[in-house]
Amino acid sequence: GEWSVLPSETREIQGSQALEQVAQEGGTVTIPEVFKRRLDLPILTAGTVLPAFFIIGLIFIPIGIGIFVTSNNIREYEIDYTGTEPSSPCNKCLNVSWDSTPPCTCTINFTLEHPFESNVFMYYGLSNFYQNHRRYVKSRDDSQLNGDNSSLLNPSKECEPYRTNEDKPIAPCGAIANSMFNDTLKLYRIDNDTRTPITLIKKGIAWWTDKNVKFRNPTGDGNNLTALFQGTTKPVNWPKPVYMLDPAEPDNNGFINEDFIVWMRTAALPTFRKLYRLIERKNNLQPTLQAGKYSLDIAYNYPVHSFDGRKRMILSTISWMGGKNPFLGIAYITVGSICFFLGVVLLFIHHKYGNRNTSADIPN
Repeated sequence: GEWSVLPSETREIQGSQALEQVAQEGGTVTIPEVFKRRLDLPILTAGTVLPAFFIIGLIFIPIGIGIFVTSNNIREYEIDYTGTEPSSPCNKCLNVSWDSTPPCTCTINFTLEHPFESNVFMYYGLSNFYQNHRRYVKSRDDSQLNGDNSSLLNPSKECEPYRTNEDKPIAPCGAIANSMFNDTLKLYRIDNDTRTPITLIKKGIAWWTDKNVKFRNPTGDGNNLTALFQGTTKPVNWPKPVYMLDPAEPDNNGFINEDFIVWMRTAALPTFRKLYRLIERKNNLQPTLQAGKYSLDIAYNYPVHSFDGRKRMILSTISWMGGKNPFLGIAYITVGSICFFLGVVLLFIHHKYGNRNTSADIPN
């Protein structure tokens, strides 16, 4: 005969009717043990719940205090050099364009009240710059940046409208590369009116995987980047081609230039900072940056006034947890305190009402 599948409701009704018929006939129904098995259920009692609140509180609060104290021990100094204020030395450069020749320069003097003991990291910071916009994030060609020769001369369409210029492929293409930060920052220590330059290290600021895996120059003679990039043109807003980013350092030129690599790693928030230079500690007897007077020389090339952005320079030390970030410590302390407080409240409620067996004993 033909097989037919009955609806689940029909099967349940027929099954119950069969059990009733067997029972009426005086028979017995054998139910397999697997259907009678009861799973273990957690029994929530005061003895099991209350310790969890206290344990979380006792663990989170010390961790939060440790993180918060560590964060506060990090030295950080920030200078906003946008120049929107009329009194700012950089106000004269506020309306500068990308390709100003020569670039507008300004100098800001400042004082460090406390010495910076360990290695110092110099960052540049931008505000109101949305690197997380979907079209902006996609506007790049990773194959081109990885040294693929075919992509070099035929970039991805994702780079439009920064894919070609004057019928030549742009290298590197895309909006991210086109908007690369190009201010030049120099730091000086002032001692008895004498300016001594601080050595700023430009290598070692990019991730190792980016420098050695994701970004590679086109295959060929690495000592002749001009020939490797022949047939391409520079991004529209760049003053010079990619093979002139650092001609004195072949291992820091072209697509493997570390300033370029750092910029190409897009930020998640509109206010961000990116590593610009390193200041290494020379010896353990003297701090890296002594307390005193300093000056910051700025070649003001990067315009931000058009989108109401702001520019900053940040000097910072780091710890085992990274840069200065008090939020993480505060979050741990807050969660731990809430759990500990709830534990105390629940313990009081359990002590006062836990032994009462009827709701009548509990006052309304």
